[in-house]
Amino acid sequence: DPQKTAFLLRKQWTLYSVTPLYKFSSANLKEYARLLGAFIAAEKQKGFAVEVGVDLDIRVTFSSLPDLRGSDQDHAAMHVQLSSRSVSSKNSEEKLMWSGWFCCVSGDDLSENIPEDFTCLPLFLANGAESYAAIVGSWFQKTFDCRFRRLAISPLNLTWMAAMWTGCKVEKNASATELVFSVPCLPQPLDISYAIHPEDAKALWDTVQKTPGEITQEEVDLFMDCLYSHFHRHFKIHLSATKLVKVSTAIASAHCDGIIKFLQSKYLIGVLMLLTELAISQIQ
Repeated sequence: DPQKTAFLLRKQWTLYSVTPLYKFSSANLKEYARLLGAFIAAEKQKGFAVEVGVDLDIRVTFSSLPDLRGSDQDHAAMHVQLSSRSVSSKNSEEKLMWSGWFCCVSGDDLSENIPEDFTCLPLFLANGAESYAAIVGSWFQKTFDCRFRRLAISPLNLTWMAAMWTGCKVEKNASATELVFSVPCLPQPLDISYAIHPEDAKALWDTVQKTPGEITQEEVDLFMDCLYSHFHRHFKIHLSATKLVKVSTAIASAHCDGIIKFLQSKYLIGVLMLLTELAISQIQ
């Protein structure tokens, strides 16, 4: 249902991998919200910087997102939300402060091999201040004996994303496919941005891909090599000597630091499947 997942689109999400949660139960979401709220209040008493100069009443909400899974074997995704209201003003509106969600899309590789007391939700995405991600992560680690780690995206995985998302059908007025490269060993940082018309990028991918619906490393390499040689012909710069740091397409954008933005709800599950795979490979 696109309406239920609309809040995930066009926001910048920071990626984490999470080891399986011990003795987690989706029947207890209300209780978890109460306990996390108490934990945040206790941290605030210790001097945890929430928002300087404002005394805020923080409300924690846990909810299930059953649509966000690849198969019946996957555990339903879970959304955690922190919202606030000023204590001094009774009429103040509640405002969203931080949002995070756990999911597992086609994560059979991990879920089939864990004991039954554990729940597999290996991908965590956060939007908002990093201090909240740290405190929520800390509570989950203490409560469910799991471990959070930032999930970076390697240049190799970015090339796969560029190829896979280029191959998706998009509207006529779709935004350009943009690749950003970082030039190493310079005294000042220098990035090179390479924009390709989406129809040209798709036409190139269609000439490279042998079997529709399947992608091989060889095809991804050939696709990138064609783009590199085109760029070299015009600008005499060898992009193969640089580092791919960001990919932006009409489907999604991804940065090597582990930042993702979803742009189309119909491709959301496909993008999450790839990110779940990356999270599981980091855990294993």
